[in-house]
Amino acid sequence: MPSDTLALTLPIRRLVEFLLRTGSLDSRFTGFDRANEGARLHRRLQRAAAKTYTDYRAEVSLIQQYACSGIEYTLEGRADGIFTDRDGTPTIDEIKTTTLPPEKITGEQAPEHWAQAQCYAAIYAAQQGLSAMRVRLTYYQVDEELEFHFSRDYSADALHDIVFDLLTRYAPWAKRAAQWRQNRQQSLAQLQFPFSEYRTGQRAMIGAVYETCRDGGQLLCQAPTGIGKTMSVLFPALKALGEGGPVFYLTARGTTRAAAETALDLLRRSDPELSLRSVTLTAKDKICLQPVRECTPEACPYAHGYYDRIKDALWQALDTPALTTDALQTLAREHRVCPFELGLDLSLWCDVVVGDYNYLFDPVVHLMRFFETRGDYLFLIDEAHNLPARAREMHSASLCKSAFLDARKKLGKGKSSLKTALQRVNELFIEWRHRCEELPADNRFGRTFFETARAEALDRALTRLCEPLQTWLDEHREPGETHDALLQLYFDVRAWLRVADTFDDHFVLQVSAHGSEVRATMLCLDPSAFLAADFAKGRAAVLFSATLAPAGYYKDLCGLPDARAVALRSPFPTQHLGLWCARQVSTRYKDRESCIALVSDLLYTMTQGRAGNYLAFFPSYSYLQKVWEDFSTRYTDIPTLCQQSEMDEAQREDFLAQFTAVPGKTLLGFAVLGGVFSEGVDLTGERLIGVAVVGPGLPQVGARQEQLREHFEQTRGSGFDYAYRFPGMNKVLQAAGRVIRTPLDKGVVLLIDDRFLSPDTRRLMPPHWGHLRPVSSIEELRGELQRFWNF
Repeated sequence: MPSDTLALTLPIRRLVEFLLRTGSLDSRFTGFDRANEGARLHRRLQRAAAKTYTDYRAEVSLIQQYACSGIEYTLEGRADGIFTDRDGTPTIDEIKTTTLPPEKITGEQAPEHWAQAQCYAAIYAAQQGLSAMRVRLTYYQVDEELEFHFSRDYSADALHDIVFDLLTRYAPWAKRAAQWRQNRQQSLAQLQFPFSEYRTGQRAMIGAVYETCRDGGQLLCQAPTGIGKTMSVLFPALKALGEGGPVFYLTARGTTRAAAETALDLLRRSDPELSLRSVTLTAKDKICLQPVRECTPEACPYAHGYYDRIKDALWQALDTPALTTDALQTLAREHRVCPFELGLDLSLWCDVVVGDYNYLFDPVVHLMRFFETRGDYLFLIDEAHNLPARAREMHSASLCKSAFLDARKKLGKGKSSLKTALQRVNELFIEWRHRCEELPADNRFGRTFFETARAEALDRALTRLCEPLQTWLDEHREPGETHDALLQLYFDVRAWLRVADTFDDHFVLQVSAHGSEVRATMLCLDPSAFLAADFAKGRAAVLFSATLAPAGYYKDLCGLPDARAVALRSPFPTQHLGLWCARQVSTRYKDRESCIALVSDLLYTMTQGRAGNYLAFFPSYSYLQKVWEDFSTRYTDIPTLCQQSEMDEAQREDFLAQFTAVPGKTLLGFAVLGGVFSEGVDLTGERLIGVAVVGPGLPQVGARQEQLREHFEQTRGSGFDYAYRFPGMNKVLQAAGRVIRTPLDKGVVLLIDDRFLSPDTRRLMPPHWGHLRPVSSIEELRGELQRFWNF
């Protein structure tokens, strides 16, 4: 290839949809369920075609190089079917599912469908030396189960000309993408670490991440606060990127996405010649420009005609290296396009994609444009200790009896197939309620039972409900109370059926009754198989957090048994952290009431060591409230803050704003362990000088937690560890990690419970907690604090 020729690999579907798709965004009946249903129908139609045409081949991979306009294109795709028609003509079969009314299925409604099949035919004809090909579009109308076929015959030369016309039209975009890729590789090769020196342990972390990203595989990295985790994974991942990518930096919360943006900005400022384009994907509700989000062309001017304007917006956006939420909203207003969809479309042109875990791991909202097949992607998973619990949620589903009964009532009087289907589902829930009511009084789960098999009768009833429910929604598109309730019900039912298709021995069915209400849940107990499949979609994955111990537990639940695991030591001086355990206290549930006053006394003693800001974390809101009431009544000289059970973003920001950098007096905040203030909160310096953790953080004993314990006892022989001890200690370490955030910070951590001193708990503590000291009295703690602060 000449040195001045640019190279670009391009999926055929992406090419034709980019050039030829027109019209509006419309979120009605789209997403995972439609894609999943379409895939199932594709397979069904392919099986039927194979019975008609003996040489029918399904899912045929095609790849071909074309030189056009100074660009060496590699076109790739997968033909739905290739067969010889009855008259002997070689034929490409392209299958599409649709909800268009039958009278609108003319074969002319989507030129990108013809173009996709024409490209496949051109490649196949060239590779097989054929002079002519037939292109067939097969449309399947899902609502009425009708099949439509449209065929056109082409000479090989005509197909070749069609492909070259498409590539010529795409050339300005291809040149820009290929030139950017070339510049990116050159600038990344020259990129230097943006700091003059490495922090303690940082060089080792960077080396481990680089090797993993370069060679492939997975790495679990436990890196204490202060080591500079974000830069320590981004910098080596970019250095190892090569011709692949993008890098996906995935997080559990928005605050850590901001850290990634800051690190990327620092890299750009350290090297003004750096070619590096990043996009931050933000949830629809947060980035939407409308007062009420409704993604239909009738309701949203940014959805109406989106595909007619998107290319102008994209062309301008490619001049912006950092496509943050604000940048996307500005571009969206200027070009009148949806900012959320703009971000998704731009992700295909970016080197780094920053977003929530959902974009890789959630089967409903994952980025199908990337993850339908394996790619040369690098996955950086921030705060990875959150991933197993989040994955369980993504692969679980719940339904309530009241939703179906309310929907039936909202439809008003009269008979209909929809009301009949709703009534049948309601009756099944009533049968479950009777079963719950018949449970023995001493049932340890109350009016709850569990099954290890899926609810097949309910699944059949829900499947029969979908068609009349969808028909009603098609015929009643105006928003309103009834429409919104039935639309939400439709999504919930489809989510349930999606999970039901995956139900196996990693799941359990839970049914609970409360009064007349019945709630059914398919609970994913072990998400490891799903996560393993997700990680297999990329070249390498780095999972990092300050708390990833024990490594075997996270390797197991994340589906990465062969991952390498490293644990780095804290870069901060041990003497900056005072660490004690109040061994005279038991916060076990049966002992909590009796030790409220003693816990208050310990908290007061901690705050008397030195004036400043403190946080105390509790195992539940109810216990927090009881200790707070006792403390604030007896120790009126100490101002307090108390976390509420439901705080919006503004209230959370106001809570943290009280922890000022120059506190004039002592402040004690009361918060819940494992809540929003125990993770991802960066209160450096004098903003926080002490944390107390009340209890070892064990999840509350309940029906679901006991199911987890039983499952992992049967499958791993470690039920209590997996369900209680390991996740509990993780919450403790996260909360305690709020104290020391920089090399200059100095502070104290007080653990209140005798269980912290047990060998099984001590072995889960990090190496830099080796100086933990037990105290047996208020007086002993007071003396320890005095010596620490005077040192």
